[in-house]
Amino acid sequence: MKIMQNRMDRGFQRYQKEYEEKALEVLRSGWYILGKELEAFEKEFADYTGAEYCAGVACGLDALWIAFRVLGIGPGDEVIVQGNTYIASVMGISINGAVPVMVEPDEYYNLDASKIEEKITERTRAILAVHLYGQASQMDQICRIAQKYHLKIVEDCAQSHGACYGGKMTGTFGDAGCFSFYPSKNLGAFGDAGAIVTNDPDIARKVKIFRNYGSEKRYHNKVAGANSRLDEIQAGLLRVKLRHLEELTREKEEICREYLSGISNPAILLPKVRAGATAVWHQFVIRCKERDRLQAYLKDCQIDSIIHYPIPPHLSEAYQYLGLKKGSLPITEQYADEVLSLPLYNGMTPEECRYVIDCVNHFR
Repeated sequence: MKIMQNRMDRGFQRYQKEYEEKALEVLRSGWYILGKELEAFEKEFADYTGAEYCAGVACGLDALWIAFRVLGIGPGDEVIVQGNTYIASVMGISINGAVPVMVEPDEYYNLDASKIEEKITERTRAILAVHLYGQASQMDQICRIAQKYHLKIVEDCAQSHGACYGGKMTGTFGDAGCFSFYPSKNLGAFGDAGAIVTNDPDIARKVKIFRNYGSEKRYHNKVAGANSRLDEIQAGLLRVKLRHLEELTREKEEICREYLSGISNPAILLPKVRAGATAVWHQFVIRCKERDRLQAYLKDCQIDSIIHYPIPPHLSEAYQYLGLKKGSLPITEQYADEVLSLPLYNGMTPEECRYVIDCVNHFR
């Protein structure tokens, strides 16, 4: 039995007729940028998250750096972020000339709130709270610290569509919530796409100006902005998938419950969900001290797995200028050496799930 780590084709096949009808509708409309599909999606996604406003952009990275830009964070400013994250989180800070200040993660793979204050300096301007793998960060403590030190909060929700903390959805705790709709996400488009949600009308207005060459009115440019627009076809297709997102999330939750109850190998550390938080399981990430050998064994079993992520940002060539060496963030580095994402996708069959469980349990 061959099992891929992700099967986006199965998600498409389930709603193929709806997707095709929407794509044709947009194509026949003759309007492909900043039209009624985007306007409708922005309203529907804002309603879904509980935010007042939503602005579509071209991708998740654009959502991050544009959010920091409109918040006025730039050269010399420091932004606190967890060390174990996809490098786009850090790039969203550094693109603006700001300095990413990396903090170790907690046992839930998110920012350890107890370690934030020791990293705050007179140059600290914001905290970037990443909700990694689909689990909400410890937002009550992060918000308390931000309020105490008068810091902005940007949330990286690229993997947490629908995840909540204390009953409140990720993306709505801080000044701006940044989403990616990359195809593999729980709410994935059919290409690159992203969005920023906020409860601040001024932030929403500035994002919508900035994403369109800095213009509010055509050819009247207020700032030197960007070309970062969520197109009509992607917006329309996202509207289709958003209607089914809760069902799709429940399906992934059921697969993960099977993993959690079925995997019993003592060499495997299973993921945990923080009390008061929910996980939408963008990835099912286990840890193993012999991770590379486990991955090779699973490959022999015809099971694909992926490491999210093998090189922490502080050890990447791109961020050597920060001066952080191997050993600077030992927990982050340990996670990078041990994490492995098992197959998880909508349309995964019970037989496929059981086969993965059996193979993991037989690893020695």
